[in-house]
Amino acid sequence: MKFLPKELGPGLALGPSFAAMLVRVGFGRRRRARLDAAVAIGPSLAYTSTIASRGGAARHALTLEEYQVSISIDQELVDAVRAIAERAGKAILEVYETDFDVARKDDASPVTEADERAERLIIDAIRGEIGSAYPIVAEEAVAAGDIPDVGEQPFWLVDPLDGTKQFVKRQGEFTVNIALIEDRRPLLGVVHAPALSATYWGSPLGAFAADDGAAAQAIACRPFPARGVIAVASRSHRNAETDAFLARYDLADSISAGSSIKFCLVAAGKADVYPRTGRTMEWDTAAGHAVVRFAGGTVHDLEGRELLYAKPGFENPHFVVSGPPAT
Repeated sequence: MKFLPKELGPGLALGPSFAAMLVRVGFGRRRRARLDAAVAIGPSLAYTSTIASRGGAARHALTLEEYQVSISIDQELVDAVRAIAERAGKAILEVYETDFDVARKDDASPVTEADERAERLIIDAIRGEIGSAYPIVAEEAVAAGDIPDVGEQPFWLVDPLDGTKQFVKRQGEFTVNIALIEDRRPLLGVVHAPALSATYWGSPLGAFAADDGAAAQAIACRPFPARGVIAVASRSHRNAETDAFLARYDLADSISAGSSIKFCLVAAGKADVYPRTGRTMEWDTAAGHAVVRFAGGTVHDLEGRELLYAKPGFENPHFVVSGPPAT
């Protein structure tokens, strides 16, 4: 089918890979129109929508706020996001191998050419290869004042170089994080560690890891043990609050790691708990959260509430990542 671009009211455009729309319209006694649509956007990004209007469909302008979206994730989309993350990783390594400069953002955190180059690559690739239906919230763009209003719709969260401190120190523990959020929860996430040649990803299709070009292997959190807990904590941001939190457990080991690798260690069953009591933003956590979520684990705040996204300012509370309770 050849795509003909079409606007569906303010703020909603179907992307260049529009595949099919099935429309059923019926009118009740009160002339309440209901339209159920199945739409494909990009190579494999599909959703179903329900739009209702009073007074007849012809006189109703459709807006994003009226869409109840349920995205269908397939292998083509997962592979596309993985490929984008890996290309960004290659761009990062090109800078990593040079005598790069380090600048400081307004919050004093470091930023390099690698952050900026990788972010441009990721944003352009998502829009050009997957579709532009959903806004992209990306770390460096937000720092520059480009902050989209995501509302209640799905959106992308991008951290092009998580662990810039490890990058600057050439410690290797830095990642590319790309996540798709729906209903304030991560529905798809890819974490790629280019210097370690490791990639982790999670979606409704499952959680997987691939090291150094090897075939993908399914991963899963291990049930949380009563004794002999393995903790992982931030290499750069561990503090007294973290130590106090971990003191409640019978620890067998405590691992230090950087970036979203900490999420992935829990998702792969190599650690049981990761507490984070320092400041983080949603783009820091969303991709790793998706991997943990679909590996059977949870991410919640210190009061036990599920960590959600699209919060004001995109800032996270303190949180805990853990495997499922033992049965």
